[in-house]
Amino acid sequence: MAEPAYKRIMLKLSGEAIVGENGQVINFDVVGKICDQIIQVVQMGIEVGIVIGAGNIWRGRQGSNMDRTTADYMGMLATGINALALQDAMEQRGVPTRVLSAIEMRAVAEPYIRRRAVRHLEKGRVVIFACGTGNPFFSTDTTAALRAAEIDAEAILLAKNVDGVYDSDPKVNPNAKRFSQIDYIDVLNRGLTVMDTTAITLCMDNKIPIVVFGLNEENSIRRAVMGEEFGTRVGALL
Repeated sequence: MAEPAYKRIMLKLSGEAIVGENGQVINFDVVGKICDQIIQVVQMGIEVGIVIGAGNIWRGRQGSNMDRTTADYMGMLATGINALALQDAMEQRGVPTRVLSAIEMRAVAEPYIRRRAVRHLEKGRVVIFACGTGNPFFSTDTTAALRAAEIDAEAILLAKNVDGVYDSDPKVNPNAKRFSQIDYIDVLNRGLTVMDTTAITLCMDNKIPIVVFGLNEENSIRRAVMGEEFGTRVGALL
């Protein structure tokens, strides 16, 4: 049997990934399907950290005159809601899970402490990192890159609603070309919307590969962990 390509990963999910039809903010059927995929990976002995966005609840300054700092803190708190929803679904399936928050909310989550996060991972617990970096002006993309570096994750698995990185928007341009592999610097120079520039730079500086793939593809998280050639690998060209 083939060996997994990674022992410890950071999975980055968007808030939009768990939106339901008819205006549901969180579709627990969708959450459950994502958790079932994560469990496949956990059962392989992979240590899993997760960062989830909050675009399903709050995105940026939805009030045009809103202060950026206030808006960003609201977004951070919204990621806490999504993190708790993921935790509940995981634990209903028998997988021990911890939410570690960059903003203290001791009644519902542990404070983020790097050594504690690593210890949870070593014990086989899924760790969900909530409330961003705890600072405004930083996205959940940057949070995923920062936490991945801190916990020595071997890769960031970036689950999106498209099946990789394209040279233009495939929804607009039917002739858009998908990259199988691309260097960090090319992502920055081309202005490709993989992750924000701060996150890409962090990954480049710390040599953390990013595997971009479509979340809706069957067994996509397991396939990414196994190192299958699908989606797009962002990193130093081999």
